Amino acid sequence: MKTVAYYKTKKIIINLLIHLFLISVAITCIFPLLWMLSSSLKTQETIFKDMSLIPKEFHFENYYLAWKEGGFGRYFLNSIFYTTSVVAGIVIIASLAAYAFSRFRFPGRNLLFFMFMAAMMIPIPGSFVALYVLLNKLHLRNTALGYILCMINVGLSTSIFLLKTFFDKLPRDLEDAARIDGCSKFGIWWHIALPLAKPVLAVVVIFNALNVWNEYILALIIFDSKPLMPLQVALTTFQGEFITRYPLLMAGLAITALPIIIIYFLMEKHIVKGVTQGAMVG
Repeated sequence: MKTVAYYKTKKIIINLLIHLFLISVAITCIFPLLWMLSSSLKTQETIFKDMSLIPKEFHFENYYLAWKEGGFGRYFLNSIFYTTSVVAGIVIIASLAAYAFSRFRFPGRNLLFFMFMAAMMIPIPGSFVALYVLLNKLHLRNTALGYILCMINVGLSTSIFLLKTFFDKLPRDLEDAARIDGCSKFGIWWHIALPLAKPVLAVVVIFNALNVWNEYILALIIFDSKPLMPLQVALTTFQGEFITRYPLLMAGLAITALPIIIIYFLMEKHIVKGVTQGAMVG
């Protein structure tokens, strides 16, 4: 007969294996970041000779050179503007649409919602030709507005799905109490639905911010003017026809990764709460 000690030992071994697996996954995720930071502090010669994560000499001037030679100033401001505008647009439009799909009954409701969900199955490159033609006809190609509208469109389907899943779980008693106090439908969305949806909104914000911040291919299709390009374009400055300046490239990558890392740490509590509440189900 199996004793209590046997089950305790079994539980300890299972927990140990799970933690070892999670630690190995964490290491595989963190190692490329550490290697990038290490390489950004080396020279073009030592980056291929010195395989250690801690350089023998630290060349912090690589960050200054990367910022100056890559023209990061303009591109950095462009990406901040695009990311802020797109995320704000997605949060407003997706939350309004998700609340309407969750709480209102109107003709074509299910059809419209399934159309948004079907858009999630279309790969982004598959829509490039249609977007190019549409923006040309609307005279929005090579404009910041055209790019922002395209990126909002890219993030809407997933964001609506996440928010609707959350709004479906909200008790209707809260809305009834708000109506008794004279609150309008818009007021209920603003004063009750949005504040309660902070964890899910954090997930929506970080996912879409990451998507916009790292976007590159669509920008090349929409923009002809280099001053309108996002930050990722600056990284191509260090990749030549015959040689790639890896220390400056790694320094540039570190600069581009820093804002997203900061946003994640600031919103970590809400993101974890949103995931544990089932925001990522499906």
